[in-house]
Amino acid sequence: MIIIENEQDKVILDKKIERLIEKTIELCMKSEKLEKDYEISVLIVDDEEIRDINKEHRNIDKSTDVLSFPMVDFKDGKLISDEGDYDLEMGELILGDIIISAETAMRQAEAYGHSFEREMAFLTAHSCFHLLGYDHMEKTEEEVMFKKQEDILKEIGLPRD
Repeated sequence: MIIIENEQDKVILDKKIERLIEKTIELCMKSEKLEKDYEISVLIVDDEEIRDINKEHRNIDKSTDVLSFPMVDFKDGKLISDEGDYDLEMGELILGDIIISAETAMRQAEAYGHSFEREMAFLTAHSCFHLLGYDHMEKTEEEVMFKKQEDILKEIGLPRD
């Protein structure tokens, strides 16, 4: 299950964006061959809200484009441990939360010269792969993660120009 909540009013979001977010997550899970039922929450906020969340959880007092809060222990797409991370009522593995600043996504889309849709799909895929245990702290990790993101964006029809 994918839960999307829009808690901002700075950028108008339509059902098309929600479907794009859902499709992006589904393709990420398919690409990693996750065979369990899962739950991911996506929260769309403004710059002020993501700054507050970033400060509270990471002690970084500035806004950002996207935050990922994994609930399950993955490493490079491999499930390490899922003990205690199930919604028992629904039988779904709770993978975690994705928080996106719509304001920052809009500014970045303009700065990079591509569509808001591509930026939202990119941020969703990026965060989704973080939930699945990928990182980009080292060059080799970055190459793997960014290739996975680009593969998803190509499949959606939003490749880098």
